[in-house]
Amino acid sequence: MAKRVLAIGIEPGSADYSTFPQLTPALVRNYIEAQLLRLRGLGYEVTSCLIDLDATAEAAVTAALREEHFDCVVIGAGLREPKERLLLFEKVLNLVHHLAPQASICFNTTPADTVEAVQRWVDP
Repeated sequence: MAKRVLAIGIEPGSADYSTFPQLTPALVRNYIEAQLLRLRGLGYEVTSCLIDLDATAEAAVTAALREEHFDCVVIGAGLREPKERLLLFEKVLNLVHHLAPQASICFNTTPADTVEAVQRWVDP
């Protein structure tokens, strides 16, 4: 049976690109989609959970975690930086810990290395 992966990240249209002017919402969305397709091509079952930076973020993560059993949860770099997102990052991490305690947790460093993050912890 294929391993299930939940990919949590910031909705590209909600992100602040001022420190990364070379990135655009469309480019980031393309990176995300490419990584999800690569994971699926390697045999993983993948669910994407892109969240806004408002009060709905926790509800979206909670709903995704309650919907299915996941073997691995990858949390995008956009949730860890900038430091103003620390509280949201902690909330998401604690939701994963409480609602999917059996899941491995991993982190990508860019929208382009999600596959490598997942593969560090879970084979398809």
